[in-house]
Amino acid sequence: MCGPRMRNSLATRAALLDAAVKRFARDGYDDVGMRDVAGDVGIDAALVVRYFGSKEQLFEAAIDACFDGEHFWEGDRADFGRRIADQLVFGAAKKPGKMQGLSIILRSLGSAKAIEVVQRSCVKDFMQPLTDWLGGHDAPVRARLMAGLLMGMSIGREMTGGTQTLSPEHCDLLRDRLAGLLQSLADG
Repeated sequence: MCGPRMRNSLATRAALLDAAVKRFARDGYDDVGMRDVAGDVGIDAALVVRYFGSKEQLFEAAIDACFDGEHFWEGDRADFGRRIADQLVFGAAKKPGKMQGLSIILRSLGSAKAIEVVQRSCVKDFMQPLTDWLGGHDAPVRARLMAGLLMGMSIGREMTGGTQTLSPEHCDLLRDRLAGLLQSLADG
């Protein structure tokens, strides 16, 4: 005889978040409902509301789950450019969630509500901490340039097949030039 199924709120929340990331990455903000996400996990939609509150909050949690800006501020500032360039050029396969995050954003561009959430999340979790970390009177400009370079490189890598289309020598050259650009922005 089996007893009642043990509930694990952390596992349920994680499963809902995983399902939401996949749904938003595939369908975008406007085409995903709370019932869709709940159905993917096999639970009632009321639990999605219980764990996340609203679709907007679920969307924000999904974006946050895909992007981890913490690694930017870890390590020595003197090798910042090299460390981040190395991740951009060679580390893409280790972080598949980043591409899901970009897919979520790109597929949701047509939604005013989604863009509002993306902008708020980006400023709070990335741009403001990056600006503060950079410091100096022109930090907002350097942060904006750095963010554009990082996003452009990430999207470009996916659109062109990553480093598969480059020789090992060209990969090293790309990393070295990118490292110089990033380091110059970090140094001010």
